[in-house]
Amino acid sequence: MDDKPQHEAMLYERLAGDRVQCRLCAQRCVIPDGRTGICRVRQNVGGTLYTLVYGRLIAQAVDPIEKKPLFHFLAGTESFSIATPGCNFRCTFCQNADISQRPGLLGYVDGRDVPAEAVVEAAARQGCASISYTYTEPTIFFEYAHDVGRLAREQGIANVYVTNGYMTPEMLDVALPPGEPPLIDAANVDLKAFRDGFYRQECGAHLQPVLDALKTLKERGVWVEVTTLVIPGRNDSEEELRDIARFVAGDLRADTPWHISRFHPTYRLTDAPPTPVSTLVRAREIGREEGLRFVYVGNVPGHDGENTYCPQCGERVIGRQGFRIGQTDLREGACAHCGAAIAGVWG
Repeated sequence: MDDKPQHEAMLYERLAGDRVQCRLCAQRCVIPDGRTGICRVRQNVGGTLYTLVYGRLIAQAVDPIEKKPLFHFLAGTESFSIATPGCNFRCTFCQNADISQRPGLLGYVDGRDVPAEAVVEAAARQGCASISYTYTEPTIFFEYAHDVGRLAREQGIANVYVTNGYMTPEMLDVALPPGEPPLIDAANVDLKAFRDGFYRQECGAHLQPVLDALKTLKERGVWVEVTTLVIPGRNDSEEELRDIARFVAGDLRADTPWHISRFHPTYRLTDAPPTPVSTLVRAREIGREEGLRFVYVGNVPGHDGENTYCPQCGERVIGRQGFRIGQTDLREGACAHCGAAIAGVWG
């Protein structure tokens, strides 16, 4: 395909010598003329920064919203899910490396040209309640997500980011302008660890920008759920899991759902074994000990930790099997057994 840039990027500054600094993600790449940033999909051409992935879909599907995973946002609905190639991380354990690292593997950017209008039309036609920007990192295709998101909002379709959280305050100001309707309604953010060393060694990034973005998303009214992939020998100590739980309960509030997911060897991290289910069970206990009201076990289909329980009476209010909802005892956002409100966006 022709890689000639056509769509100027948002959020960058021109520097001397035809260099630019991208201000979209927290990598804040300084990019010489003719080069791309860490994401490999934003290119400097003569002192102008272009996005190479505007409208270039590499993946598209209709998923249950629970797959994101979002358990407390429009539960039981379908989400039209899209991705373009590329990522601003280099996670050794990436489950979607074939598309997230594709520009680096191929040496060019491919994808299918799909206008923003066509995405929203397809979502509406298939009865989806939301559009999810997922599979790869939505921050790096923000211009496209921004335009799709505006059109989706006009049609009453919600916008969901499934993200590593490596966003700048400048990007969040555009997506969540104070006093105006937001272009992000819900987000599942990967909090991959609570040690900067893990982020540097395993992802090529840093921890603090993720924590800052999580707090900003929460403060500005986005429905937030957090996911931690628990990797044996990397981020599975009780001390670190407790630190994550304390941050979520303290900085994001106790009703923020925390998904603790099972790792399976993949991509470049094949020397670690699958996460023992007992580790996930203990992590769930730790989350509850730290005051979290909703802690879920992921990637273990059929486990009791997939269900939602009322934090007041302890009765099950939503039963799940994998990504599908079964029995539901939730009535207008409240427990059908005791009437307690269950935090979330339910309709």
